[in-house]
Amino acid sequence: MRWSIRNRSFVHVFTAHPGETGAYSRAAELTEPTVIMTFRAQPEEFDALAGAGEPFFRAAWGKDVVGLKVRPDVDWDEVRELLTESYRVLAPAKLVKLLG
Repeated sequence: MRWSIRNRSFVHVFTAHPGETGAYSRAAELTEPTVIMTFRAQPEEFDALAGAGEPFFRAAWGKDVVGLKVRPDVDWDEVRELLTESYRVLAPAKLVKLLG
């Protein structure tokens, strides 16, 4: 499932399978089917998240795309913040202003 603005995805959620999902499974170093969420991040946030290690990883595409392995203990408040920021990366200023 993808959420987009101006025909560009700011969130993508899917189940990746080792060896079957190409770049996704390699970037996330999967050993079993895993729900993955990818999103965009500002440069300073990207560096922090991509370097944080599990459950985050640097996607093998896009200069600003971070991946998250969605696990039962995921912090949904943090996810909400990350996805809001991902929207801000791609949304026009007029729409970003509506977020406050």
